[in-house]
Amino acid sequence: MEAIICTNYGTPDVLQLQEVEKPTPKNNEVLIRIYATAVSSGDIHLRKADPFIIRLFFGLIRPKNPILGYVLAGEIEEVGKDIKQFKEGDQVFGTTGMRMGAYAEYKCLSEEGVLAIKPNNMTYKEAAAIPFGGNTALYFLKKGNIQKNSDRKKVLIYGASGAVGTAAVQLAKHFGAEVTGVCSTANLEMVKLLGADKVIDYTVVDFTKKEDKYDIIFDTVGKSSFMGGIRSLKKNGFLILAAAGISEMVKGFWISITSNKKVISGVMSEKPEDLIFFKELIEAGKIKPVIDRSYPLDQIIEAHTYVEIGHKKGNVVITIE
Repeated sequence: MEAIICTNYGTPDVLQLQEVEKPTPKNNEVLIRIYATAVSSGDIHLRKADPFIIRLFFGLIRPKNPILGYVLAGEIEEVGKDIKQFKEGDQVFGTTGMRMGAYAEYKCLSEEGVLAIKPNNMTYKEAAAIPFGGNTALYFLKKGNIQKNSDRKKVLIYGASGAVGTAAVQLAKHFGAEVTGVCSTANLEMVKLLGADKVIDYTVVDFTKKEDKYDIIFDTVGKSSFMGGIRSLKKNGFLILAAAGISEMVKGFWISITSNKKVISGVMSEKPEDLIFFKELIEAGKIKPVIDRSYPLDQIIEAHTYVEIGHKKGNVVITIE
């Protein structure tokens, strides 16, 4: 099969299209013919080993698992003998976890992994644009104590036009919040169309200098002012940092134990139920993916180069013929 191999850590040029052995599913695994994956900010950090600590988990010199790629959408081609939830021909979407491996024509995943039947009103390309941003946004918003039919919360999404941000805006609206999206000038209209009640152009206005206070401030990209965010929280509010560094984590821990405000950061976790939740929302027309660009697998270098610039709208999808 064809796959993209990450030969070393570095620039997009370390990604090379090669022929590799097609995997065979174990008894508790399904073999998925992948039709679409996506390039996320996480993929960029892993390819570059930035921050350096990534090397401690994925390989000191080069990635131990040379096939990157975290999300997939495709069709189950073969099932192991112990599989009960899926069958051959099922159209699925999901994530590969720490094993990566979605930049390829085939991938084996455990039946117990983060995998679910694809929404019936979505293409493979659209389905591949859901899991990374969607699962990340859902996990952190729940950590911020957002829930359906609770008191109407004021939520600010910083980086509202990215993969996590576009999902977070839609999810916060689903949970009944009053949503303010922060993004660049070019993306204001798109964020409004996703349901944001208000939008702020960060190139013109610093939201931390305004008098508005929020129950949840969700920085999806790690570029807002930490102390400014703390000052802009209501009592018992949550500052959510999806891309926090060590310094922000330490400061966040101190704020959380010494004040009436909480800082949420760290590595998110996910489960199959998250995908089922999104499947139901998507089929009900309440959530939609945002796709900026689509590239074929053999243009993975161009896709990584574009994502690394940092100005994509929503998701960049890779199609695998």
